[in-house]
Amino acid sequence: MDDTDVRQQARAFIAKVDISNIREDLSPYLTAANAKVKKDELDEGESGYTITKPNGKHIITANSLETEERQRFTICHEIAHIVLGLESSHEEVPSWSYAKRHPNEIACDTFAAELLMPYKQWLSKVPSKEPSLELIQEMAQFFGTSFPAAASRFASLSDMPCAFVTMERGQVRYAARSTALRNVGAWVSPRSKIPVGSVAHQIRSSGSDSTKTGEVAQDLWFDNWEKGLDLWELSRHYARTDTTTSLLWFDSDELPEREVSRFGTHSQDNGGLAELTGELPWPGRSKRR
Repeated sequence: MDDTDVRQQARAFIAKVDISNIREDLSPYLTAANAKVKKDELDEGESGYTITKPNGKHIITANSLETEERQRFTICHEIAHIVLGLESSHEEVPSWSYAKRHPNEIACDTFAAELLMPYKQWLSKVPSKEPSLELIQEMAQFFGTSFPAAASRFASLSDMPCAFVTMERGQVRYAARSTALRNVGAWVSPRSKIPVGSVAHQIRSSGSDSTKTGEVAQDLWFDNWEKGLDLWELSRHYARTDTTTSLLWFDSDELPEREVSRFGTHSQDNGGLAELTGELPWPGRSKRR
């Protein structure tokens, strides 16, 4: 089950329920999934789980010690397990190794994002302009999600070349990319170190919570990329968890022309590149150095 299939199933599920007040009340999703929620104090790091009774009713338990935003995500993640019929796999994995997370958990995260920030509602709400710190915070508040979740959603659905990179303990975990970047094979290597010279590297080095924006070279982030082009980077660091996020974007007219085969390789490289895989402020203009 790939990312596209998960999104299609999530949107099909959403189409069957009334989501007019879903930002305030997740009960339509729960009803459709034959589930109910209880909240309890769970161990640190345990967000929730689901138990299915003999009568087929699903009981989702969410950790009451976590933020309301996190509890909402947990509920939708558990609904995903129910709807997709995927078993949970919450064993410990290295924090830097997003690629080693069980595919079931990655799929359910994708499904949960679709439920929390429904595609049509998102597109009707998001302004048609470059991202900013205020814009992402506004979208997060509107949909009752975290800042990283809203920033990732912005990057995934943006018309402009845009990516959202998640990093932990100084290493890249995952990058969500807009269609424009996926079409040209823009790739940020998982498990790579945060690039020196990036805004993310600068603020993480401070060792404290921080948010900053700046212009950096595009090839600093994207592998095998044309040199001499800039992008905007809005980065935020969370010191307690040593987590860093960066929203990257630039103008469409600065997008290199690159042909990518159906196998995810650049045609001009004769298949020499590895196969590609695939979840903020200050307006500005990209420019050549």
